[in-house]
Amino acid sequence: MILGKSVSWGNLQLHFLGGGTPSAGNSSYYKGDIPFIRSGEINSDKTELFLTEDGLKNSSAKMVSVGDILYALYGATSGEVGISQINGAINQAILAIKPIDEYSSYFIMQWLKLQKQKIIDKYLQGGQGNLSGSIVKNLILNVPNFEEQQKIGSFFKKLDDTIALHQRKLAKLKKLKQGYLQKLFPRNGSKFPQLRFSGFADAWEQHKLGELLKYEQPTKYMVKSTDYDDKFETPVLTAGQSFILGYTDETDGIKEASSDNPVIIFDDFTTSSHYVGFPFKVKSSAMKLLSLVSDVDDFYFVYNVLSNLNYTPQSHERHWISKFSGFNVFVPKHDEQKSIGDFFRTIDSTIILHQRKLEKLQELKKGYLQKMFC
Repeated sequence: MILGKSVSWGNLQLHFLGGGTPSAGNSSYYKGDIPFIRSGEINSDKTELFLTEDGLKNSSAKMVSVGDILYALYGATSGEVGISQINGAINQAILAIKPIDEYSSYFIMQWLKLQKQKIIDKYLQGGQGNLSGSIVKNLILNVPNFEEQQKIGSFFKKLDDTIALHQRKLAKLKKLKQGYLQKLFPRNGSKFPQLRFSGFADAWEQHKLGELLKYEQPTKYMVKSTDYDDKFETPVLTAGQSFILGYTDETDGIKEASSDNPVIIFDDFTTSSHYVGFPFKVKSSAMKLLSLVSDVDDFYFVYNVLSNLNYTPQSHERHWISKFSGFNVFVPKHDEQKSIGDFFRTIDSTIILHQRKLEKLQELKKGYLQKMFC
C-alpha cells in the first residue's frame, strides 16, 4: 500500500494537511486562544504560541484535532511523529495525517516511529534537513485489517503510557534532587544552609575546591574500534556522557576504579561530573579524574559540592587546575558531610533505578516494534 492523499487501503482512507505561519510582524495574529503547534511540540499538551482567528484565516496554518497524527518535516525534529493531544493549528514544519474513515492512527504513528531512521538515512543522509509531504505520502506501508490495527495500536499505547509514567517519575526525582541541592548547601556566601539534618548547627568552613579534590589526567585512551571486543565487560566512558561502549584487554596506563577507590569524572568541555565507583576505562582526553586529597572528607558529599557549582563554561574553555581548583566552597564537619552524602547517594540510587527501568521499557518497545510490523 502507498501512503498517499485519499488513497484507499481497503476500507481505509487518509487525508493530509500541511500548515503555515502567520506574519510575525502582525501582532493582531498572535496572543489569541488557538494553540499554535510547532514541530518541537507534537507530543505536548501545551504550546508556547497562540493564534487569533485573524491569524488563522490570513495564513496557511491548518487546524488539527486530538488524535490526529503529527509528523515533523523540518530541521532537528525531522522524522519525529506523535498523536496530537490538543485541538490547535500547525505550522509548515508539520504534516498532519487525519482520519477520513476507520483506521488506527496509533498503529500508523508507531509504524512511522519504526521507520524514522530509515527515512532520515534515505532522504537526509543521516543529517539534519527537511522532509516533504510528498515523501511521507509515498511511503509504502503494509496494513492489516482494522481490528488487528486497533489491537496493535492499543498495545503500544499502553506501553507508551507506562514509559511516559516512568519519565515523569524520573523528572520529578531529578527536580527533587535539585531542590535539595539548593537547600542543603549554603547559598550566596552564607556559612549556613537553609535546611539541615537534626543535630547539626555549626557554621561551615570555607575551602578551596583544590584543597578537597586532586586532579589526574589519564594517559591512555580507547581510540579505534579495534581497541574493543564483543564481550562488553568493562564500561568505557566518554566525555559528555557515561555509557558502555565496549572493553579492551589493554590496561597499562588506563585508569580503573572500584567501589573501594572511587573517582569523579570531570568533563572539561561541559563541566559535568560523574561519580564512578566501578571499574572503567577512559576514551576522551577531555575527561579529568578527581579523587579526594585526604580521607577526612566524605567523597559523595564532595561530589555533590562539585555538582552544585553554579558555573557556565565559556566556549572551548578547558581549565580545571587554573579555575575550578581555586573556587571557594563551604564544607561542614565530617559527620554532617556523611549525612548529606548518604542522603544524596540514596536519591541518586533511586534515580538510577528508575532510569534503568525506563531504558528497559524503551528497549522492550523497540523489540516489539521490530517484530510486530512488516
